[in-house]
Amino acid sequence: MLARLRHRPEAWALLAALWAGCAHAPPPPEPEKPKAPAPVAVVAPPCPIVQAAACETPSACKAVEVIGTVCQRVVLPGDSLIEMARQYDLGFNEIEAANPGQDAFVPTVGAMVTLPTSWIVPRAAAPGRVVVNLSEMRLFHFPSTPGPAMTFPVGIGTEGWATPTGTFKVIQKQVNPPWYPPASIRKEEPDLPAVVPPGPDNPLGTHALRLNRGSILIHGTDTPFGVGRRASHGCLRLYPEDIPVLFDRVAVGAEVRIVREPVKIGVRAGRVFVEIHHDQDAKVDLAAEARRLLGKRALLGSVDAAKLDEALSDPRGLPVDVTQERAPDRS
Repeated sequence: MLARLRHRPEAWALLAALWAGCAHAPPPPEPEKPKAPAPVAVVAPPCPIVQAAACETPSACKAVEVIGTVCQRVVLPGDSLIEMARQYDLGFNEIEAANPGQDAFVPTVGAMVTLPTSWIVPRAAAPGRVVVNLSEMRLFHFPSTPGPAMTFPVGIGTEGWATPTGTFKVIQKQVNPPWYPPASIRKEEPDLPAVVPPGPDNPLGTHALRLNRGSILIHGTDTPFGVGRRASHGCLRLYPEDIPVLFDRVAVGAEVRIVREPVKIGVRAGRVFVEIHHDQDAKVDLAAEARRLLGKRALLGSVDAAKLDEALSDPRGLPVDVTQERAPDRS
């Protein structure tokens, strides 16, 4: 075709004009990009820091079986469950069990997390007694005189250094205690000095309660992330901000009961609650234990069996309302 057009100048002119038009025509306008929606401010709803039972009068505190209420909070940018646990005076074990599937270090921003700021009082409760429930890694103190019980998360003994159960007494209280590493620990860590003086590197923290079993103490810690974990050599660790509060409340001679109660039962305002903890060291049938305790208190007739089964199938360490709803009286 080009050969036939070679001697026709007017045809060449037409082609040149067409090519020029293609080369210099302005590009078609780009479609407008949709505007990104304005960011919505994410605000965490207020959740309480619960340490004590709420009672209308000091004498009414004795009847309190369920402390606090469960709360939910939205995850904000930069949040972690570990930091949130300490912020709300929870152990890591508690917040992890209450939020299965959430990454402890990088939880999903905007997701709702459950803060398990509620607990059923252990069966071992008694006036003037400290109760440590290893199944939930939590300590309760019940005052000798009428008043509210207080509760704090604790770290407990790791594998091979299990915190023992039993009944003990506080025989000494120390502020800024030096730490004398026992031979068993120095064997593991030969670089340890014979004594670690008080200070920021002292693993006993700022206060310690010594029990009548010499190797067991209730103390603070220089590693707060170990609270709510199996992390100690048998001792019981509290957050640095919690140990002074407990220290002031507990007298020398106070009884300390260390127990395993993976199942707890409580009643509040006529409603029945169960709290189930997955504790493989307890070696109990959780369902059988729950029904035994409910039967012992003549509460089985007030319980919805389906609600109880659901609580047992997914133990998250929270008080769960299992009350059977009564049909309205139409008489």
